[in-house]
Amino acid sequence: MTGPVLATLVTVTVCVPDAKTTSPTRYCNGFPRILTQVHRSLKFRIQLIRKMEVLLPKLPSFKFSSPICCCSISTRSSSYVKFGFRRFSSLSVCASTVNEAVAEPSLGSPSLGHTTRPHFPILHQEVNGSKLVYLDNAATSQKPTVVLKTLQSYYEAYNSNVHRGIHFLRQVYAKATDQYEAARRKVASFINASDSSEIVFTRNATEAINLVAYSWGLSNLKRDDEIILTVAEHHSAIVPWQLLAQKVGAVLKFVNLNQYEIPDMDKLKELLSRKTKLVVVHHVSNVLASVLPVRDIANWAHDVGAKVLVDACQSVPHMTVDVHSLNVDFLVASSHKVRIVNLFLLVFPWNNYNKFVKYFLQMCGPTGVGFLYGKIDLLSSMPPFLGGGEMISDVFLDHSTYAEPPSRFEAGTPAIGEAIGLGAAIDYLSGIGMQTIHDYEVELGRYLYERLLSIPNIRIYGPAPSEKIKRAALCSFNVENIHATDLATFLDQQHGVAIRSGHHCAQPLHRYLGVNASARASLYFYNTKEDVDNFIQALNDTVNFFSSFK
Repeated sequence: MTGPVLATLVTVTVCVPDAKTTSPTRYCNGFPRILTQVHRSLKFRIQLIRKMEVLLPKLPSFKFSSPICCCSISTRSSSYVKFGFRRFSSLSVCASTVNEAVAEPSLGSPSLGHTTRPHFPILHQEVNGSKLVYLDNAATSQKPTVVLKTLQSYYEAYNSNVHRGIHFLRQVYAKATDQYEAARRKVASFINASDSSEIVFTRNATEAINLVAYSWGLSNLKRDDEIILTVAEHHSAIVPWQLLAQKVGAVLKFVNLNQYEIPDMDKLKELLSRKTKLVVVHHVSNVLASVLPVRDIANWAHDVGAKVLVDACQSVPHMTVDVHSLNVDFLVASSHKVRIVNLFLLVFPWNNYNKFVKYFLQMCGPTGVGFLYGKIDLLSSMPPFLGGGEMISDVFLDHSTYAEPPSRFEAGTPAIGEAIGLGAAIDYLSGIGMQTIHDYEVELGRYLYERLLSIPNIRIYGPAPSEKIKRAALCSFNVENIHATDLATFLDQQHGVAIRSGHHCAQPLHRYLGVNASARASLYFYNTKEDVDNFIQALNDTVNFFSSFK
């Protein structure tokens, strides 16, 4: 199957409001191109809808009562379609009973998920009549009450710019500055940096990588210098280096996967040479769930005189990360990662789902703030990335001098409230203990992997968990002959289960795997085995539904 059936059905609903009297062309002009790609003729699609009318009542998890509303459609400029099946006008497709009564934990031994879940207000709601089962944590984590209250307190009590001001209201800047710099110290302590001056606040991890590319990269890379990456990198760790290579003539080399679907470390070692100036790797893959030996990679790279940049967005929120022990030169992460938006999410907001899905990660902190860790000697040698206020020492008409790091790289008013909120999130995570979180997620992730194996015709990407091979608590997968977006749509609409579908900003990896998309379920410490059980039951129901069309 080359495209999602449910997206095709929406196309039919839009294009054929009255097949006898209206020209489909009139209604299809300007509709997003991806939705109008067909894998069957229009006649087949109409027949498929009619078949669904017949088959849908056979599903045991559906209840039928009052008529369903027709879908509403806006123009292409809004990129919004409210999802619905027009031809099911005589049926009411209600929420599945799969998770109407989510199992409660035993009173004797509540898990970490059960004890922390009350701290996250957004998890206690219904989606399309079902209790929310949120399994899209690799995209964004939810925020505990303490972070929300910290943000509210900042804006209500001491909202001010930092590092400036003397009038009465601005006198509260002292508290804002103290809390902002305290957040920097908390980040430094959280990843065991030598000093808080090694922490640069950025808008997100994407900006942090671009900062290194345009500041360190333009100053240190030249024609024929080599940058080594893996095919499993996020777009944000690939595109900046492509742009840089085009400017200076550097060469990008990529490491493929081994037989376990992990980036091949033997191949990486083979590629290293005196021409290698930079190695860019993820710590944990957001698709494969694999964990790379970053300390070993850093040692191999340093042996040939190369620097190492680590994308730690999927590791910092889930395990202990010690930059001193890893001996990396640069490391990036974010409070909540703001990335490229998946097209299907622009097209289908999917009712309440769009209220809490942004894109991407993850430390229980606010959006709009991330950080760069850099060894202080490297940061001190790097020129500014952006020019303006805050990053200067003195400005003259013909030249300027610049502040020491980290201020040199923080031009303009920073994301003050967001940084303070990140500090509160770090306090919250530290209170639980990162090792406690990691151990719980390892157990829960293995449970998810094993339960998924019970789904017929499933293909889970990445290594199988074992004593030697550790997986992060996420699984990307496909089910034979069912598009990933169809799975995600049906799970959301009929069961209130939130997972991700698409290429997860890893198109090169998906091409390498021979697919254009995958579905992904990802866990965090506030998830439980009951969440996994409800997801598996809902997924079975979804697979059975689509399999009935064969």
